[in-house]
Amino acid sequence: MAFSCTALLILCLAQTPPTPASAMPIIPPEKVEQFARLALGAVVQAYPNKPSHTIISDEDLLTPAQRHPVFWGSFDWHSAVHSHWLLVRLLKLYPDNAVASDIRSYLNDVFTKEKLQGEADYFHLKDTQGFERMYGWAWLLQLARELDSFTDDEDAARWREHIRPLEDVIVELTINYLPRLKHPIRTGTHPDTSFALSFAIDYARQTNNSELLGLALNRARSYYTSDTNYPAAYEPSGEDFFSSALNEADLMRRIMHGSEFEDWLDEFLPNISTTGAINLLTPVAVTDVEDGRLVHLAGLNLSRAWTLSGIASVLDEQPQVQHILRAASERHLQAGLDYVFSGNFMGEHWLASFAVYHMTGTGLN
Repeated sequence: MAFSCTALLILCLAQTPPTPASAMPIIPPEKVEQFARLALGAVVQAYPNKPSHTIISDEDLLTPAQRHPVFWGSFDWHSAVHSHWLLVRLLKLYPDNAVASDIRSYLNDVFTKEKLQGEADYFHLKDTQGFERMYGWAWLLQLARELDSFTDDEDAARWREHIRPLEDVIVELTINYLPRLKHPIRTGTHPDTSFALSFAIDYARQTNNSELLGLALNRARSYYTSDTNYPAAYEPSGEDFFSSALNEADLMRRIMHGSEFEDWLDEFLPNISTTGAINLLTPVAVTDVEDGRLVHLAGLNLSRAWTLSGIASVLDEQPQVQHILRAASERHLQAGLDYVFSGNFMGEHWLASFAVYHMTGTGLN
């Protein structure tokens, strides 16, 4: 019997058991250690490196390690930040793992008051206020959020206090920037606005920052409430590591509840569980893991996994749709994990963070 591509995909998804809403995958101890050691190696690897600093004079010709006391490895600043987030996350969730003492020792060395103040001071230099806007900012807020919830650990409590000056700078920059951003940035890479707003909202709720929360909620509704009929067939682009559509839906499930979100989703991605968003439910392959841009598609699989899971988490009144989205999330996770340990630095310096974000249910708590 012959099936169309669409029919075959729907059949496969329907037969794949979904992940229960309350049970994200438990990471085996050996995999926890592998993820952590990948990050521990990346954060102290200086080169290759892609600094995004705007050079004003010869005095700006510094190495990344000379400029950034903490976040100088992992190819770029934002990857260094989310690699440190991964280390904090795994230490918090798996304190007895074989790698925990190495994580703790490393973080005690770098999360000092002086070094993190140096990171904060960077944003007061000339022409640095737009540095890493907003992707790097979002991950820094995620790191601060993680430390804020790590309340039963003496070292983590100290790190949490030390990061406050940098955290305060990023919050101030975000609050200053969002009112000036008239239109959201819709893209499958770093500047995507809906991704950054999701992280900002999660951070603001954790830390009870009412000013940032109110602004982020306001901007999200202003940017996206009236969106309809997203052209899902246009995704993915060849260098995406985000689905702008799924990022947006994952954001809106944070601020809408019950039938309001379900009605919005039905207008935004009609028939999401069938032919309406077939491209978004299909994992993608990477043709060259050594190409730093093409390997982005491995991250797309992993970010789709967490956004599909997030969207499904609030669709209890639509169990069939929920089932299909969870099945698609699992398929994307497995497709993405195949590339995390590729042996090539262009993927290995960041993909573990995306995997751990999803596998530990970070955006769901």
